Amino acid sequence: MRAVVFAYHNMGIIGIRRLLGAGFEIPLVFSHELDPHENVWFGSVSEICGELNIPCVCPEDPGQPEWIERIKAAKPDMLFSFYYRSMLSTAILSIPRLGAYNLHGSYLPRYRGRCPVNWVIVKGEKATGVTLHEMVEKPDAGPVVAQIQVAIADDDTALTLFKKLELAADGLLSETLPQMRAGDIKKTPMDLSRGSYYGGRKPEDGRIVWNKPAAEIYNLIRAVTRPYPGAFGFMENEKIIFWRAVPAPSDKLAPGTVAMQENTVLIGTGDGSLLLEEIEVRGRVLQDRSLPEYFKNHEGEIVQ
Repeated sequence: MRAVVFAYHNMGIIGIRRLLGAGFEIPLVFSHELDPHENVWFGSVSEICGELNIPCVCPEDPGQPEWIERIKAAKPDMLFSFYYRSMLSTAILSIPRLGAYNLHGSYLPRYRGRCPVNWVIVKGEKATGVTLHEMVEKPDAGPVVAQIQVAIADDDTALTLFKKLELAADGLLSETLPQMRAGDIKKTPMDLSRGSYYGGRKPEDGRIVWNKPAAEIYNLIRAVTRPYPGAFGFMENEKIIFWRAVPAPSDKLAPGTVAMQENTVLIGTGDGSLLLEEIEVRGRVLQDRSLPEYFKNHEGEIVQ
């Protein structure tokens, strides 16, 4: 059984290894060049393919005729997409005789679209999952082949949740891919009316709106903390990145107002306050004693 693979990130590496473990032959892998402006904290599909002697290419547009012809020449029985960042055209999806399948980092049909791991934390969800589904022209909308739920802890960040999803995906693919190779491909239609769709996120989406409740701001902070760009605000035109903070009961503080309390730093929100644990200012990381030292002359000021 031959499979052409579109892969990126750690999930791409897991997918390739599980396909090989299930007895698939991989004649060709498509991936992406690493973005020099991105914090690359994940493994390289290109490097893994080099180690495994699998041809790997990184075109900007795999939908160009030359690449479509190369996919056809590979004669795939199936096609798989594991965290590949580009939409695949119907011309590509129609090539494999047994269908094209995508691994998505949510429990579909909820959180279709981009950045599902970040979005589920931003929205304060208690569970998500991974889903293997057939690809159709509409993104993340084809029939479900297999999926598994994953619990989200109150203190999970996008990184810790992603690691949970990696383990879940490894197990799901280990169980499902041998069945698919044997021709047992169960497909359950997706009811999009019960789902949701979210677009991509940009660094500027991490700007904190201080009149929101502390719980919502806390969710934003843990959704975009390292290795992501971080949640931020400005005080006297100086950018502050809030890497770690937790909701805290306090006397009413106006949104964005800085207060000192027993050698700790609080910032008011629309409902409750945030107790700061780690921030970054001008490239300097502040935590523990350095936090009150920085803010001691700013009590009563407003973070925008």
